[in-house]
Amino acid sequence: MQPLVKPLYSLVIPVYKNEGSIEALLKELEALYSILNGHLEVVFVVDGSPDASFQKLDTALPNVNFPAKLVLLSRNFGAFAAIRCGLGEAKGQYIGVMAADLQEPPTLLVEFFRALTSKPLDVVFGKRIGRADPGLSKVASNLFWGAYRRVVQPDVPAGGVDVFAVTAAFRDRLLSLNEANSSLLGLLFWLGGRREFIDYTRLERQHGKSAWTIRKKVTYLLDSVFAFSDLPVRILMSLGICGLAVALILGVIVLVARLFGNYDVPGYAGSVLSILFFGALNTFGIGIVGNYAWRAYENTKQRPLNIISTSIEYPGRDQ
Repeated sequence: MQPLVKPLYSLVIPVYKNEGSIEALLKELEALYSILNGHLEVVFVVDGSPDASFQKLDTALPNVNFPAKLVLLSRNFGAFAAIRCGLGEAKGQYIGVMAADLQEPPTLLVEFFRALTSKPLDVVFGKRIGRADPGLSKVASNLFWGAYRRVVQPDVPAGGVDVFAVTAAFRDRLLSLNEANSSLLGLLFWLGGRREFIDYTRLERQHGKSAWTIRKKVTYLLDSVFAFSDLPVRILMSLGICGLAVALILGVIVLVARLFGNYDVPGYAGSVLSILFFGALNTFGIGIVGNYAWRAYENTKQRPLNIISTSIEYPGRDQ
């Protein structure tokens, strides 16, 4: 009988405006490679980054010990698409995903991989129990994840999820869901499976500025809501029912007043306000229905979620 081959671990790192952290990131990955006894490959996906991230990686990766793959997307498709691309390129039996800004410690992946190999799990998530971000950033993050948990996925930890690891089989199930304008995190939780959470403290950002802007957070939240919840439609229906009830009550009042001769001149203000209210409600409803219809239409096109412009493999000096 041949001895069992040790599992191969893959690490997927989406890169966007991270040129300042490349050097420190590679040092951390060298240490992680050593801790995992050389059973690690790293897949970098440069998501159409406008800075020198790709050039820096292309220069540095021939000189690192670990095997790596550098993928350049033809334009900025978003973090979700970049991660999906990296998951598809990864060859490991266990695959981790982390950001390139080093706010999640790479050594956390060791705990993820240890849990996946020692327990019957499909996915492991990092659960933030603290963060070293500025006060305003903490407030914005808490508001965002509070809304996400309430509207989209109540199972998501209060601090959100930025780092996780999955088995290759779970990865395959995730990639089979070829949805545009969706939420990666929502899909991970929608798939279910056997999961575990590991606590960690988010580190302070040392290089560059976060590209996770308020606008991107709002867009991501809306994509998640329209992909996983019918709450907007239910709210619209509730408003419509309330509006109908108000209209019926006013109608009865007007009819009674007319029968008793108390209705002399039609109320101009009431008529205008009613028209404006129901007109705005109709416009709001069309917008909600249009969002659902547009997303459904986008998925019927079957366009690729990302386009690879360049892909380079580096064997690593230890190979």
